[in-house]
Amino acid sequence: MSLERMDAGLRREVENLTAEGRAKAPERVIVDVIPPQGAFGPRYKLDGHEQSFIRMNSNSYLSLSHHPQVIQAADAATHRFGAGPGAVRFIDGTFSAHVQLEERIAAFCGRPSAKIFNSAYTTNLGLALALQNKKTFWIGDQLNHNCIIRAMRIAGVPRSNKAIFQHNNMDELKACIEAVPEGIERVVVIFDGVFSMRGDHCPMAEINAVLAPHRERFAEGLVTVMDDSHGIGSYGETGRGTEEVCGAKADILVGTFGKAFGVNGGFVAASPAVVEAVRQKADTYIYTNPLSVADCAAASKAVDIADSPEGIERLANVRARIAQFRQGLADLGQESIPGVHPVVPLMVRDTEKTRDMVQAFTDGGVLVVGLNFPVVPKGDQSIRFQINAAHTEADIAEVLSVLKGML
Repeated sequence: MSLERMDAGLRREVENLTAEGRAKAPERVIVDVIPPQGAFGPRYKLDGHEQSFIRMNSNSYLSLSHHPQVIQAADAATHRFGAGPGAVRFIDGTFSAHVQLEERIAAFCGRPSAKIFNSAYTTNLGLALALQNKKTFWIGDQLNHNCIIRAMRIAGVPRSNKAIFQHNNMDELKACIEAVPEGIERVVVIFDGVFSMRGDHCPMAEINAVLAPHRERFAEGLVTVMDDSHGIGSYGETGRGTEEVCGAKADILVGTFGKAFGVNGGFVAASPAVVEAVRQKADTYIYTNPLSVADCAAASKAVDIADSPEGIERLANVRARIAQFRQGLADLGQESIPGVHPVVPLMVRDTEKTRDMVQAFTDGGVLVVGLNFPVVPKGDQSIRFQINAAHTEADIAEVLSVLKGML
């Protein structure tokens, strides 16, 4: 049969990925969550493992996914409206929960309007489709997330209409903007707020300064797009992310509810004109069912909590645990990339050693992510730790103890 022949070909392709070191490991299955006990935060049970684990590989920076108010909001919305929307947004699949979430996240981000998607990934794809035309030029950071790279490809941006600058290199950004060819009417400079493999962030104020002399140069504008999925809610004095840390704003902001807010979904926050263009032109919005009302209600409640004294307290604990962990790495003579974000990389710089250390952490009851080439450049092999609000002082001490035992 044809499928059997295709199966054989696909198996060979996966085998090649394995030989190249690019294949994903088998997925571990979480089967239970043990609530915080004493001085320790929650622990996780995996299928096939007797021991429990502390998660140092979760994006849920504010640890809100188990918050009783978030769960209650999802439950109440589901009982009122049902489990699924039954249609896409423009065919009566829009519920009050969708509109309320869009208004809430726009206000949190200091924008007049927002549009929600199933994920930040599909948000970037849809936004690119909405912004792209034949006279648009795109400029991006070398380390931009896959979704930004894929978005430009799906939007059909030709090679002649895009440029890449080395990571956070403002001299190269300046050269890119100065080299935009004649005939271009619209320029989009797009980048991550927090670079999730490294934990560092874009220099938003410096980007604006480089672009300032060119703002009036193009008939349909020069705009910045920042995907701050790892930043929104997770750092900054009030959780406003990279814009708050840098004291400067992007023109268009992309984010997610699936990280700091602990729920699901993505969003773009911008002017009403941008948001309406997204609604009209973004295939990833138009042709797929929206988030469930449970997701929307839970996300709205999570934003409310983040924007409250409790949220500020959770952020303060995250900062304290980051400081504790970074000091512990320094005391052990270990290298990291400087930063203030909950993503803290341990620079190993060797593929086999990274794999061995990840296994040693697992054996010690700590779940971490090893980053090897081509996910990161050769020489930048590392282990990524992610600090969350549910982590306690005792948790971080335990993780550092496991690390100390393998040095």
